[in-house]
Amino acid sequence: MLLLSRKEEWLGNIRGDLLAGIVVALALIPEAIAFSIIAGVDPKVGLYASFCIAVVISFVGGRAGMISAATGAMALLMVTLVKEHGLEYLMAATILTGVLQIIAGYLKLGIFMSFVSRTVIVGFVNALAILIFMAQLPELTNVTWHVYALTAAGLAIIYLFPYLPKIGTLIPSPLVTIIVLTLVVVSMGIDVRTVGDMGEMPDTLPVFLWPDVPLNFETLAIIFPYSAALAAVGLLESFMTATIVDDMTDTDSDKNREAKGQGIANIASGSIGGMAGCAMIGQSVINVKSGGRGRLSTFTAGVLLLIMVVFMSDLIAQIPMAALVAVMIMVSISTFNWASIKGLKTLPFSTNLVMLTTTAVVVATHNLALGVFSGVLLASLFFANKISHFMYWEKELDENSQTRIYKFVGQVFFNSADRFADAFDYKEEVKKVVIDVRRAHFWDITAVYALDKSVIKLRKLGKEVEVIGKNEASKTIIDRFGVYDKPEEIEKVMGGH
Repeated sequence: MLLLSRKEEWLGNIRGDLLAGIVVALALIPEAIAFSIIAGVDPKVGLYASFCIAVVISFVGGRAGMISAATGAMALLMVTLVKEHGLEYLMAATILTGVLQIIAGYLKLGIFMSFVSRTVIVGFVNALAILIFMAQLPELTNVTWHVYALTAAGLAIIYLFPYLPKIGTLIPSPLVTIIVLTLVVVSMGIDVRTVGDMGEMPDTLPVFLWPDVPLNFETLAIIFPYSAALAAVGLLESFMTATIVDDMTDTDSDKNREAKGQGIANIASGSIGGMAGCAMIGQSVINVKSGGRGRLSTFTAGVLLLIMVVFMSDLIAQIPMAALVAVMIMVSISTFNWASIKGLKTLPFSTNLVMLTTTAVVVATHNLALGVFSGVLLASLFFANKISHFMYWEKELDENSQTRIYKFVGQVFFNSADRFADAFDYKEEVKKVVIDVRRAHFWDITAVYALDKSVIKLRKLGKEVEVIGKNEASKTIIDRFGVYDKPEEIEKVMGGH
């Protein structure tokens, strides 16, 4: 069964994966160079990293058809390290990043994706779509009209080519766009910015390079903060991208295996002079939209990237940036969740606020982790507030025995604990108070404290108090942390010695 699954992942979509891999490889080149420039390193650092990570992750990753390489989110975190300590320390930090990600995989931290709501994912996706589009703007400012014409022509080919009979479904339209626009620019001698203008291509294959840094605690103290941040952002972006590709392809992925795979890929990257990377939502969308589904597409993208930049650099250098800009604009349009705009009118205010906050924070800071954290925090607060309203109570009075009965229903936790304590009429003239919690559930220490406070206050006022109906889970936490039914603890609380 496992062998069949592996065969399907590698050979189940050969033509589609090979063609998609070509498109992705072409789109990876300018991005890898751009991310190298952001990080302050030579272009070959990003290109070698993208080749290595894509190839390694195709074997060890947990999500078939997802593209991993050098990314902008990771590059931004490296700037200070490279500036203050140099490339060797970046390589060491990349290897440590991989080790931390492997540890995260074994600790099964992929489960934390369950805390990321659909609303946060939509906000994250929209932010990435906006950032992808914004990243193309430098290529569209202070340029000649030729660039706008080529970009418009590229978009026309991308969206219209699939409608051609037979051939339209055989070849990915982004690949057709790159080929056609390159031929037009070369044949007509149009003077526009090309891939060759982005930076010098490497002319040799990568070799094993162990970082030349002292192996001591001082080095660890320098690289660990960067590695921890890179590991966290890398895993977060990879998990989120895997979830998006899961939705696009209606398949599942193993997030913990993905964490280990990302770790192995980053260790390999750091060992050949590359920078740390992670899953790329833009390239993954290109891959899926171009027909890529299996591991062969990721492998093909990585291998072709290296072949093209080392052995076909003169040819690749002639690709106009306008062609790749058109492809990336298509990616941003495809990535953006347009239904979320309609949802602003129909969805609850809290849902929209979480989505917009996630989007705004990511776009404003270019920090994916900070944006997702903000969204998760806000969603959690709204959820806690909503659940707290599901707690209510009823009161009954047995006049014969002078007993007041409080019947609680719902969830008692930190956000509803004060309402629980305020439910009691402490000044009421009754002999006994019965607190019936058969239909309530106590979740945390704050809830237990509210129960303790209420019972002890009632007893201080001379009333007999009985708590009945605790379910097993509530009984466990109350018995462990509660004090109202422990005489020695009561004595301390009520002023005894």
